[in-house]
Amino acid sequence: MTSQIIYKSGLRTSCTHLQSGTEIETDAPTDNKGKGERFSPTDLLATALGSCMITTMGIKAETMGIELDGTRVDVTKMMVSDPRRVGKLVAHVFFPAGLKLDEQTKLILERSARTCPVERSLHPDIELDMAFHWE
Repeated sequence: MTSQIIYKSGLRTSCTHLQSGTEIETDAPTDNKGKGERFSPTDLLATALGSCMITTMGIKAETMGIELDGTRVDVTKMMVSDPRRVGKLVAHVFFPAGLKLDEQTKLILERSARTCPVERSLHPDIELDMAFHWE
């Protein structure tokens, strides 16, 4: 098992990562009867994409002797209805100003992010807008 999720009432869950014991809670979003005081399940989907992109780039960067410290991904999730689902994910990667890389290296890192396991697991109906900002 990877995780265990327990319903706590009030549209909140407690999720435990079994290998580490780390816990997070989720709430239903405010536009769907929830309090919005925690990540919603679909927020976690969007966040998983950004985290996977930057982790996959980090793995590739390590093999190339590159430090990506300070790199960030800003993710926006857009819902659609009928049926209610994630319709679009926007993920913009911002690299630190001091990171000087040639065009080929940038392309390798961008390609690794665009082919991360979460991206490859998303339904093709979800529109993806990925951008890379080299400051």
